[in-house]
Amino acid sequence: MKVSLIAVGKVKAPFAEADAHYRKMLGRHQPVEVIEVRDELNVEGRIPERAHVVALDRGGRAMASRAWAAWLSERRIDARDVCFVIGGPRGLPAEVLDLASERVSLGPQTMVHQLARVVLLEQLYRAHKILAREPYHY
Repeated sequence: MKVSLIAVGKVKAPFAEADAHYRKMLGRHQPVEVIEVRDELNVEGRIPERAHVVALDRGGRAMASRAWAAWLSERRIDARDVCFVIGGPRGLPAEVLDLASERVSLGPQTMVHQLARVVLLEQLYRAHKILAREPYHY
């Protein structure tokens, strides 16, 4: 299973350091390819074929950490590539949301898209640690 993350805009300080940190830690479990696009119009063409597309959207399903782990385990069983999509300041256009296999929310609060990227990477890392029964979560 290959995991990719399409993000509108480049990650900048103060989020760049945390982004690099979690991508490095995830690399031991499941590398995540990050594809940065200039704007929302460039997202659709970068989504891998046949991938399970997950749009980060405030109206999506919110999950606790153990639910993220269960979700990740299900994706492993599916053996399909997973592609997360994070929009920019205006979110994702309807055309991209319509391509999503599902929508996931990182919670009811509003956060800048660069922080959402870091939170997603951290939750993926935490889910891997839970599945591996390693002490990060416990």
